[in-house]
Amino acid sequence: MLKEFDIIVLGAGAAGLMAALTAAQRNKTVLVLEKSNKAGKKILMSGGGRSNFTNLYVEAENFLSKNPHFCKSALKRYTPDDFITMVQKHGIDYEEKKHNQLFCINSSKDILNMLIDECTQLGVQIHMDVETEKVVKKHEEGNESHYSVTSIFNSKVSSNKTQLECKSLIVATGALSIPTLGGSGFGYELAKEFQLPLVPRRASLVPFMFSDEIKDLCERLTGLSAPVDITSNGMHFLESMLFTHRGLSGPAILQISNYWNPGDEIIINLLPGINAQELLLTRKVKEPKTTIKKHLNELLPKALVLELEGMCWPKYKNYMLAEISKEKIEYIGNFLNAWHLKPAATEGYRTAEVTLGGVDTDVINSRTMETKDHSGLFFIGEVLDVTGHLGGYNFQWAWASGYSAGLVA
Repeated sequence: MLKEFDIIVLGAGAAGLMAALTAAQRNKTVLVLEKSNKAGKKILMSGGGRSNFTNLYVEAENFLSKNPHFCKSALKRYTPDDFITMVQKHGIDYEEKKHNQLFCINSSKDILNMLIDECTQLGVQIHMDVETEKVVKKHEEGNESHYSVTSIFNSKVSSNKTQLECKSLIVATGALSIPTLGGSGFGYELAKEFQLPLVPRRASLVPFMFSDEIKDLCERLTGLSAPVDITSNGMHFLESMLFTHRGLSGPAILQISNYWNPGDEIIINLLPGINAQELLLTRKVKEPKTTIKKHLNELLPKALVLELEGMCWPKYKNYMLAEISKEKIEYIGNFLNAWHLKPAATEGYRTAEVTLGGVDTDVINSRTMETKDHSGLFFIGEVLDVTGHLGGYNFQWAWASGYSAGLVA
């Protein structure tokens, strides 16, 4: 293996592989170092194994960052159409699902194999099971910096410490989410060594847990899902919610977790698009001899209705609507449209799809992903303080930021 390269990329995930192949298209010598035993583990597990690899409509509003404008330049430079063109070139079958999300029809492996094939054809070297121990900025020649990367190459029979040199270093190490898939804080530690500021990090796109009677309710309803409109801190999402043995999950919960802070409530509308008060009061007039449960069973899973009955109107479970006061019906209707819950915590990085926060974008060039104070040092993908909504946005950020760095590194 060569000891000197034009570019070394730390991390063989979505952003790293995109940066590597883009740079190699410019005839740069590129080495990719991956600490885990396989490239693109997050790609493989995404979308239930079928990779939600982008979204047809990507805007800056789909991302969270201390600087909400930072992502615009890269997203404009490399669009969903650009990535779709590569997918089509490789003959990968895909389909559009709700909310303009694109998924592989066969397997996430198709996307990973496409990226690795592109890298291989362009002469990119990719090495697994490599632990990067130290990065040193050596010297500058004119406007160019040189970096020394000390890495340990592990194999089944031995470990070999090697010192490598490069003109540009691209940090695509991911973040803290799902450590079993290679997530780590190495990129943050590297940023600290170069005195780059960090925005506080926390798990996001992550399920909620409860410690009160709601935990017991969720355990009893494990596996049940329902469409809801969920709100927290002024943001809301209309998506499905899933009960689990730990608490609440599903797309609605993952989306709102980006905006929830510890101690906050979430407000769940169990009947989105329906005014529950008006519905029940109308039924009280038209069908006075029926029960609340009978009408709600037509709109919600029966097991959920049974739990809500025990929680909200146990005294009236056998009452006909005619026997229940207007005020009580209004109270029940309001509960159904605005169920207030206070999560105890999230499930944390173990199951979080992304990490909110990261390397502060104030010190990064938004056009190139290069650090402003260290020429030749780039940060891309999830390690940066850019976090997308659920639905292919985080992958599109990986493609776009990787491409932007690969164009100039």
